[in-house]
Amino acid sequence: MIQHRKLDFRNLHYAGEEGMLIPALQKVQEAEGYISREKILEIHRKSGVPVPHIYGVATFYAQFRLQPVGRHIIKVCHGTACHVAAAKGITEAVEGALDIKTGETTKDRLFTLETVSCLGCCSLAPVVMIGTETYGNLDPATARKIVRQKQKAAAGAPGPKAVKP
Repeated sequence: MIQHRKLDFRNLHYAGEEGMLIPALQKVQEAEGYISREKILEIHRKSGVPVPHIYGVATFYAQFRLQPVGRHIIKVCHGTACHVAAAKGITEAVEGALDIKTGETTKDRLFTLETVSCLGCCSLAPVVMIGTETYGNLDPATARKIVRQKQKAAAGAPGPKAVKP
């Protein structure tokens, strides 16, 4: 017969560290841009929280990243309106301009490309966000042009103007 442990969920925490894990992960990510294995081990050493628990929390919440990301996050909307308006072609154009695939970061760590379910700008479909700037009514050539301008801006040249949704 298998013997099961009884857990008292009211007291299931780490002595002196109640509620510290998420703020600790947030601090690391804010400082480093992502949460490295080394930082997970450091949190473990300082708090006593088991590594699998830290990893579980870091992978459960979408706010945390375990891989380095670029200074500029490019999000291509693939919601219904954008999908119908050829978001796939926009994604392919951005991938080509950056020489990366979706989910990857450029070697210079300036840009990370992501696809998202919806950016809430359906009337501007297809839409791309670069940082906090929104670009709508795009075609692949325009998307490439904006990304190239952003690349130049990252090197010190002026960049494109965003549209206000």
